[in-house]
Parts: sequence; structure tokens; C-alpha cells
Amino acid sequence: MKKNSIVIAGGGSTFTPGIVLMLVENQERFPIRQIKFYDNDAARQEIVAKACQIALSEKAPEIAFSYTTDPQTAFTDVDFCMAHIRVGKYAMREQDEKIPLKYGVLGQETCGPGGIAYGMRSIGGILEILDAMEKYSPNAWMLNYSNPAAIVAEATRRLRPNSKILNICDMPIDLMEKMAAMAGIASRKDLTVRYYGLNHFGWWSDIYDKEGNDLMPVIKAHMAKYGFAQAKSESDQHIEKSWNDTFAKAKDVYPLDPETIPNTYLKYYLFPDYVVEHSNPNHTRANEVMENREKHVFSACHEIIEKGTAVGGKLEADVHASYIVDLAAAIAENTQERLLLIVPNGGAIENFDREAMVEIPCIVGKNGYEKINIGRIPRFQKGLMEQQVAVEKLTVEGWIEGSYQKLWQAITLSKTVPSARVAKLILDDLIQANKDYWPKLS
Repeated sequence: MKKNSIVIAGGGSTFTPGIVLMLVENQERFPIRQIKFYDNDAARQEIVAKACQIALSEKAPEIAFSYTTDPQTAFTDVDFCMAHIRVGKYAMREQDEKIPLKYGVLGQETCGPGGIAYGMRSIGGILEILDAMEKYSPNAWMLNYSNPAAIVAEATRRLRPNSKILNICDMPIDLMEKMAAMAGIASRKDLTVRYYGLNHFGWWSDIYDKEGNDLMPVIKAHMAKYGFAQAKSESDQHIEKSWNDTFAKAKDVYPLDPETIPNTYLKYYLFPDYVVEHSNPNHTRANEVMENREKHVFSACHEIIEKGTAVGGKLEADVHASYIVDLAAAIAENTQERLLLIVPNGGAIENFDREAMVEIPCIVGKNGYEKINIGRIPRFQKGLMEQQVAVEKLTVEGWIEGSYQKLWQAITLSKTVPSARVAKLILDDLIQANKDYWPKLS
């Protein structure tokens, strides 16, 4: 098996240590010769990198390791770029969440006006990384799981249609672990599913075990009673209250179409009033992350650096990152594994926009992916998806054209926003908050 060279774009992310440790744990199926970190925030990256360097020297000393802020150094001689950047970091996420809440609209990282704001910041950063990879390692693959994945995927479809980029999301993976637990099955990898939708906007229509037994009845029974709550998976180890609430709220989303199992993010579109009522406009999810995950990861990194050893340290392999390993291994070793990807529809969903970026199962190998045909989808899901995909396309057009009009239309069309008047108020505030990140609008 060939040993692979990887660059992690977003080297200063709180998720990076968990990805590194997961990569190390899975070398028997995805061997590694080199890991590099790339970030434009040198000081933040250095803390994460120094801790990971110590961990790697103890767990896998044969893997070469380096970190840099220079694109040429980062992207030369790589097979894969794993990208999870956050342009504006958590300080801007806080604005994404709190500005809409001022006007009685939910504030969320990837949904509604907050997701549009984040998308407008992310597009340029992702294109910059993709271009650097293609310049210095033209045969490399970019595995992108930077949020908001739907908007980023639409932007790369429009602006870099021939690039070797696969857009992915780990949320369905976490939910599949929970559904496996509901059915008394050890792992999501023992499930065969049919799933369709947009990113953070989808439904499972079929779930089978490896023997072909239908697991939908037992999963539906659990959903009707608990939603995704009470289904413990390995990734729940450090779960926060806001996530528990989201898992439980799926109990109310599920009855809208009891023939399918919904993604948890549909709560934001179908129960936006509930979300606003249960939000604290002065203390949002961004504050939770800064107070919990960010402090935990950086204090763990500092502790490893001070002690000079990762033995007994608090950094852990990220269960979600196992999906990234699955995808990289599928390409590197041509495993033809069935995985969920965000891809151009092209008729895979028969009665839906062919140019929409949809999230569906695909067979993945060294030459890319082959889409699983979904067929026709019900009117309820189709209607919701048409509205949301228009939001995503208008956002990308707004970025490309520098169009205030398109952004106003995008926010107005979001199912989370009650009127064009409110959309305009939110947009004007977001423009001011994002003046250092968005293209100039006219």
C-alpha cells in the first residue's frame, strides 16, 4: 500500500488534533508518510501543531510532520488536502448567530442568515486553498468539510467545475451511529442506506443491515418516542446540552413525514419559532463552543507542550473523523465504498434541479465517485429543497456578482426569515459586521 502525504488546511482548528489521532489509528487501511498543517493564523496553529508533533513522535515517529503559513510549502508534494477552515473564526460565528436574533430570526452556523453570512466568508478561502493545491500538487484530491458545505459546494461547482474536490459532511455519519445503536447494531458501517437532500437538509428513505433486513421499523419506533435522543453513540462522550436538545427535537420533525428519517438540522427550517423562543440572544452556540470545546482543546495542547509528552493527555481521536479516513482510503485504495457525498444532481434525483448540489450515496474509488440513483422524491421534500437550493444559488451568485440584490433575495427566501423587511435589516447589519470578509456589494 502506498504511503500518503496529507495537508490539513485549518491547522489551528480545535478539530485538527482529533483528525490527526484518527489518521494515526487507521494507518493499516490508509498509510501515511507525511502530515502538514496549513493555516493563516500562525500563532493559533503553532499551539495545536506543537502538541500534535509531540503526539506523533510518540505514536507514529515514522510520519514526517511540519506546519506552515506558506501555500507553496504546504501544498507541494501532497496526495490529499483535508480542508476544514473557519474564516473569521468563532468571533464571526458569534455575529452570525446574534445579529439575526436581534430581529427575532434564529441564529445558526449553517442555516438561515447566519449560514449565508458564513458562506459569503468561506467561498474565497476555499477557492484559495483549492487553487494552491492544484498549482503545487495537481494530482491531489481535496476533501472539503468546511461549513457551510452546501454553499461552498455550489461555489466550487460554479467556479471550479473540473477540480478534484469532494465535499462532505459528518453530521449524517453521527446520526447513522445513533440509528445503528437504536437497532442494536455495532457500527454505522454495518448499515446500507438511501439518503437524499441538500447538506444539513436531508432524509433517510431506506436503512438495511448487511443481511438486507429492513431496520426502518425499529428506528421509526425510536424516533417517534425519543427522536435521536436516548441512542448513545461513541461521539456523545462530551455532548453539550444544546446538541441534546437538537437530538430530542427530531421527535417533532419526524411526524411531518413518518415514511422517512429526518436530518436534525431540519428543526431550524420547520420549527424556527421554537428555536428562537429557546435561544438566548446574549449567549449562543458560538459562546458555548468558545467556553467549552475551544478551551478544552487548547488547554490540552498547552498541557502536552508543557509536559513534553502526550501520554495521559486529554486529546482524543475524533469519531467523526473516521469518515474522512473512509473517504481518503476509498480513493487511495480504490475500495469502491458507498459513502455520502455532496455532488451535482445530474438526474440522480429524477424530479429535481439537475444543477443542484445534492447529498446522496455514491460509490467512491480512485477515479472519483459514481452516484447512486435515487429516483423521484415526494412533493413535500422536493418543495422544501427547491426553496433552499434557490437560497444557496442566490448566495453564490451574490458573492460572484457582488450583488446586494441577490443577497437580499437569498435571505428573504430562507424559510427561517418572516419577511423581506426583516431580511433587509439583517443583511445591512451582516454587511457591516463582515466588512473585512465579504466582497463589496452594490
